[in-house]
Amino acid sequence: MGDVRTAVVTGAASGIGAAVAARLAADGLRVVAADIDVEGAGRVAEALPGDLRARRVDVTDGDSIAALRADVHASVGVPRVLVNCAGWDEFGMFADTDRAFWEKVVAINYLGVVAMTHAFLPDLTGGGDGTEPRVVNIASDAGRGGSMGETVYAGAKGGVIAFTKSLAREAARDGVTANAVCPGPTDTPLFEGFPDKIRGALVKAIPLRRLADPADIAHAVSFFVSPGASYVTGQVLSVSGGLTMNG
Repeated sequence: MGDVRTAVVTGAASGIGAAVAARLAADGLRVVAADIDVEGAGRVAEALPGDLRARRVDVTDGDSIAALRADVHASVGVPRVLVNCAGWDEFGMFADTDRAFWEKVVAINYLGVVAMTHAFLPDLTGGGDGTEPRVVNIASDAGRGGSMGETVYAGAKGGVIAFTKSLAREAARDGVTANAVCPGPTDTPLFEGFPDKIRGALVKAIPLRRLADPADIAHAVSFFVSPGASYVTGQVLSVSGGLTMNG
């Protein structure tokens, strides 16, 4: 397998996850593009240059995560980078939601990150191969400042931010860095589900006057994975065109 680092990227069938998988492959990493939509992940892998391999994973299912890890070990090697991109939401006022919706949002957006990290952390803390282990979690600026129509999602992403910071403290002794990227409004299938009025208002509120492209988020992930970020951990980076400016 050589000295090339292997990265596992969830949610890689579309949107931010696909852009991250493409960018890391362009950076020279061996990428496992994992998604519950394995056919979509396969199309991403086939369409892009670099070393990308599609695999199926349901981040809400512990058995599926364990099967992914075993498959990666057997077919690719021990991963040293984990990027948790898988996410899901539907726009709606909190008062109109129900428990089934809450549980799905939390299971995918928060517990999926927790479960994937718990499964792959032994690979990252193993050390000894000279590569730099990394965890990068895709949170959201909704988790930093709130977002109307995304209340439960915002809570779950706020949990991802706190989880990332605590993980960074625990994993530092093993040389593992953990950081979070918080996209603002981004041109993805998820954002297409927002009402036109809300979409338009958000674009007008962004100082740079445009939605983020998924590649904008991927650039930030690339930095956190790079050797240049070896002394950066527990940080939260907003990529929002200036919509949020947190101190």
